[in-house]
Amino acid sequence: MTDIIKQPCDEGASHAQSDVPPVSVSTQHWVLLATILGSSMASIDSTIVNVALPILQTELRATVTDVQWVVESYALFVAALILVGGALGDRFGRRRIFTIGVILFTLASIWCGFAPNIGQLIWARSIQGIGGALLIPGSLAIIGATFPSDRRGSAIGIWSGFSAMTSALGPVLGGWLLERASWHWLFFINLPLAAIVLGVSLWQVPESRDLEASPKLDWVGAVLAVVGLGGIVYGLIESSSQGFGNVRVWGAIAIGSICLGAFIIVEARLCAPMVPLKLFRSRTFSGTNLLTLLLYAALGGALFFLPFNLIQVQHYAPTAAGAALVPFPILMFLLSRWSGGLVDRYGARKPLIIGPTIAAIGLGLMTVPSIGGGYWTTFFPAVIVLGLGMAITVAPLTTTVMAAVSVRYTGAASGINNAVARVAGLLAIAVMGIVVSHVFNASLDRRILPLDLPLAARQLLDLQRINLAAATVPPGLSANTSLALHSAIALAFVDGFRSVMWIAAGLAISSAAIAALLLGDPARQR
Repeated sequence: MTDIIKQPCDEGASHAQSDVPPVSVSTQHWVLLATILGSSMASIDSTIVNVALPILQTELRATVTDVQWVVESYALFVAALILVGGALGDRFGRRRIFTIGVILFTLASIWCGFAPNIGQLIWARSIQGIGGALLIPGSLAIIGATFPSDRRGSAIGIWSGFSAMTSALGPVLGGWLLERASWHWLFFINLPLAAIVLGVSLWQVPESRDLEASPKLDWVGAVLAVVGLGGIVYGLIESSSQGFGNVRVWGAIAIGSICLGAFIIVEARLCAPMVPLKLFRSRTFSGTNLLTLLLYAALGGALFFLPFNLIQVQHYAPTAAGAALVPFPILMFLLSRWSGGLVDRYGARKPLIIGPTIAAIGLGLMTVPSIGGGYWTTFFPAVIVLGLGMAITVAPLTTTVMAAVSVRYTGAASGINNAVARVAGLLAIAVMGIVVSHVFNASLDRRILPLDLPLAARQLLDLQRINLAAATVPPGLSANTSLALHSAIALAFVDGFRSVMWIAAGLAISSAAIAALLLGDPARQR
């Protein structure tokens, strides 16, 4: 680890300088408005789409694999390109790249809204991901460049708080639109937001760039990251229907693995890499990112499958399904300032052990409900406990990541941690999809055995298995047999859902163990 960077590099350059002159308080308010609404476009879109997945599966006649790609195509490009997006802003102008990201995101949203089939929706979501990779890092970077140091913390706090509230409102708004209009309008709501963001950005937001930014951009690393992650995710998702013996499946996983290996080699040899590997010399930095990977994999996988359970199995209306998770971001919003102070009082280690442990209990509580029962006694306790655990965790985790490296690398450290969180969700959805499919099929086989279905009905049911809880009951069966088969399908999905929640709980507990083993005082481990 003593010679990670092979090329001679200038270690003395500071990457914190900017060319923004002091701006008025009024301009700072406009900057907050533009960045909050800009980042809200991405956060609202993500939460709305998750609630809409069961509806998209039905209306577009898609399989669960297809709707996985609706989420994964977006997440892939955001995760792989978010660090490049930040670097582009530093070099060419943060406002310029931010507004380009907003425009690209909006055009892709229009395509999503008009998409006539699941294939076009997936492609449009990929373009949204590229736009998101430009606007997401730009929103916070503009705040950092515009606000003076004595007001920057407060501005970031306001930005975080409003982002949490928009995340809370997104699923409810999405559910309401699904019931009152159609899924197309979930994407069209980005248009008025984008118009405000672009108008305010071009009128009031000052341009800024990093005066010491490297003239070289890590395009090779970006391509390797996209192909590497894309290959592995493609192989994992398609294995649910094709099997791991399929040449396209194992070939994609092999190519993805080779590209990720090449990515590490390339990053180790560049002077201005997308991911400065020497930051991982810090045990605290490595530990917090491993914690992030495990915890956000648990969260991403759990929150992907929850709407399918609520809508397709529990028969919640879309608005109710969206509202079911509202306590989660509200707790994050209300407790973020308190949890941020825990590091000063107790250090990072204790909250990063306790928080994920509580989150694991919340995920475990998700396994209790079967079919039926009121929300307040089934899913509500789990959502509250999960939200409390994450509220205790997030602020100390962010603080610890930033404190684990020197000031010069705080931007890179934050970007890497953000990318790790997104990669975690990307991989978790693919892997947990395999688990759900396997458990669902095994459970369904066991449950339909006493029904003695005719051969033709079994063949039709086999064709429907890939739809999981949305599988339709074959026609021509008696009323009692149809009812029993419908119940067997729902209970088989519950079995798969419970397996995912137990895995998620195990990942959260593992993240707490990482905190116990690897985290200490960041100042001693740089």
